[in-house]
Amino acid sequence: MVELFTPQLDSVFHALGDATRRRMLRELANGERTVGQLAEPFSISLAAASKHIKALESAGLIQREVRGRTHLCRLDPGPLATAHEWLNFYEHFWTSRLDVLDRLLREEDARNTPPPKQGDDQ
Repeated sequence: MVELFTPQLDSVFHALGDATRRRMLRELANGERTVGQLAEPFSISLAAASKHIKALESAGLIQREVRGRTHLCRLDPGPLATAHEWLNFYEHFWTSRLDVLDRLLREEDARNTPPPKQGDDQ
């Protein structure tokens, strides 16, 4: 059951709650990047970028490898699967609500559409 992973889900959703970190993850989906490369698109210091990266690391969303003086980051999508599973549980709720809305709108359209008049074929 997904609920067993609550501390991990908390850290994943916390990490995903920031636009900068989401953009960093999107960048990492294209391959590994250095901390400097991840910081580059933003007007932030390397220290600020490092804090974002630490939040992503704490959530298990990325792995950092030190090669000499270079810190390389790469995406670890495993925790995203857990978050996706959690969200899928609630997808049924929204899907059923949208199905009800669709049915109600179709019924309303049917009531508001006048029936064709007989003898107007010409």
